[in-house]
This record gives sequence, structure tokens and C-alpha cells, in this order.
Amino acid sequence: MSLSSEQALFLLDFCKLVQYCTDVLGWKVTAGELQRPVEMQKIYVQTGRSKTMDSRHLRRLAGDLNFFDAAGKYLCTVEEVRPAGEFWESLSPKNVWGGNFDRNWGKEDNFKDAPHFERKV
Repeated sequence: MSLSSEQALFLLDFCKLVQYCTDVLGWKVTAGELQRPVEMQKIYVQTGRSKTMDSRHLRRLAGDLNFFDAAGKYLCTVEEVRPAGEFWESLSPKNVWGGNFDRNWGKEDNFKDAPHFERKV
């Protein structure tokens, strides 16, 4: 499948995720980072915010979201964001949630990125 086809499928699932979080979970959702320039990725790796220069953000196959509950509390921990992550991964076997990086990549490190959603290709 072409990169643009994968990007289109990622975006459709991303829309479903935002709708689910809004309608079912009752959260307010705002956009975080979608596409990321290589220069920014280098900074993230140097500062420990990312572990790889092969980020899906560089290929428009990842997005970060900001979640707020009905009282306006920012939801950012793995446990708080887990319902969104589980929904995301239920949409496609290619979808990976940042709260499950260790499970999905088979690595035993503690790097978690709860507001991160990506598509493996």
C-alpha cells in the first residue's frame, strides 16, 4: 500500500478517535503535534522526549492529542488516557498507542507517550 493511502487511513482513524473521545468519553480534545520537521525530531531525541529518529510524525502517520475531562482537567497519564488508547488500537492492527510502546514494540523500557497515536507501516 502506498504511503499516501496509509496516511489517508491513519487520518480516518484519527477522526474516529477524536469523535469517540468527544461523544463517548465526554472529553474535550485539542490537536497537539501532527507533522514534525526533522530538526524538531533531532531536538526531541537529544532531550529525551523521543527515542528515535524514525518517528511516524515525520511521515504524517502519527499525531498527539490533548485531552480534557468535563471539569477541564488535563488528562495526560497512561491510566487517564487508556480508554482512548484501547479504542485507537481496536480500530486497526496497525494502530499503536504510545501508552503501549513496550507491548507493541517488544522492548522492555519504560518510555510511554500517552497522548501519542500512530500507524505502523
